[in-house]
Amino acid sequence: MTALLTPAPAQRRAERVRAPLVTIGALAAATVALHYRDPHVSGSWGFCPSAAIGFWCPGCGGLRAVHDLTDGNLASAASSNLLLVVLAPLAVLALATWLVVRWRGTELRLPRSAVLVGGGVLLAATGLFTLLRNTPVAPWLAP
Repeated sequence: MTALLTPAPAQRRAERVRAPLVTIGALAAATVALHYRDPHVSGSWGFCPSAAIGFWCPGCGGLRAVHDLTDGNLASAASSNLLLVVLAPLAVLALATWLVVRWRGTELRLPRSAVLVGGGVLLAATGLFTLLRNTPVAPWLAP
């Protein structure tokens, strides 16, 4: 499973890095907003329709987890949404890789099998997490 770096079509660097920078900037702004407006306060970010019917989706507790991570409280973040805490470093790595590859003007080509297997593992893990957090088998996964 090797990734190949190939030259990208000629573009100006500013054009190439626009999408990663806008994405990273939007995520950073959302993270700062979550740090200053505590989602632990009921109704501070609206309400969750799935939680209102008693179902915890894989994202339930995600806002609280991000807030706790910005406070440096890893245990509370994991208690709110363990899946987000596990996947956050991978998301940061993916965003950094996207930015660096676009900065250099190359393209990252992953083998199709790696993309399919990675996507399948992510989908299966998310499904299992959702199932377990909504059953008595693993109540500690509930937010």
